[in-house]
Amino acid sequence: MPADQDAAVVEPAVEAVIRAVAAWDGLQPRAVTPISGGITNRNFRVDIGDGSFVIRLVGKDTDLLGIDRGAENAAATAAAAAGVAPEVVAFLPDHGALITRFVEGAPIATEDLQRGDVLEGVVASIRAIHSMLPIPSTFDAFRVVEEYREVAAAHGVRIPPAFDRVHERAGDIEEVFSRAAISPRPCHNDLLNANFLMTSERVVIVDYEYAGMGNLFFDLGNFSINNGLSEEAQGELLRLYFGDVTPTLVARLQLMRIMSDGREAMWGVVQQGISTLDFDYVEYANRHFARCLQTAADPRFETWLRDAMNET
Repeated sequence: MPADQDAAVVEPAVEAVIRAVAAWDGLQPRAVTPISGGITNRNFRVDIGDGSFVIRLVGKDTDLLGIDRGAENAAATAAAAAGVAPEVVAFLPDHGALITRFVEGAPIATEDLQRGDVLEGVVASIRAIHSMLPIPSTFDAFRVVEEYREVAAAHGVRIPPAFDRVHERAGDIEEVFSRAAISPRPCHNDLLNANFLMTSERVVIVDYEYAGMGNLFFDLGNFSINNGLSEEAQGELLRLYFGDVTPTLVARLQLMRIMSDGREAMWGVVQQGISTLDFDYVEYANRHFARCLQTAADPRFETWLRDAMNET
């Protein structure tokens, strides 16, 4: 993982977390290195004792993004037990910190995710999450976009006009999925490229902030759209996951690609009112609104709505 600065001086918040970990009592860290790339929280690699760990300090007001830190800890612990996430070393809610073991792994380039051999490893890890026992939180993309609108408005953020068009399409999609019998599964719900690490043995998935019982097609759509999978790679994704590619599976994937971008767009809108990180959330929201509406304008949209209600 890349570092964005030399951390010779440990900031007080990180120092307090280190001192609060009972297993590290009396130990001095060999190095504390900020990890770049986060757009919600701040992360630090800590080399201490006999190992290396990641301390994540939660961002300001992240509960307004629908994040339940206790549920996140439970999901991350379950995923670690399933063999697809780093070991959770400590959860310190009073310090706003989750500590996991550092995983030696390489990021996966988005272009590599077009390859069947790489997709196979990713799908195996996603399926492992979906096969976990129930976790103590839920994730409903249709409600999330509405809740984000209310939170953003309450914090003085202007709601982009695109929201109404996205919300209308979301209503059409929700009606379809309400008629499809899909049992809730433990889902990650934030399958961005930055959350994958390739090790010598497996694909590790990190960051379970948004994990909850939800629709597995949202996870697949979220992974697919966020990583720019081609239509050919989308078909391979479905084949690897389900063993087949049918019009119903294709339709459900396409509709949840739309919902994923709608969620990302409204996430960016909320962050404009609450985040203190140096990141262009306006551009982020606008980019996802544009892609969401572009996909929803596809001439196959009505066909997807019909096909998604069929039996698989």
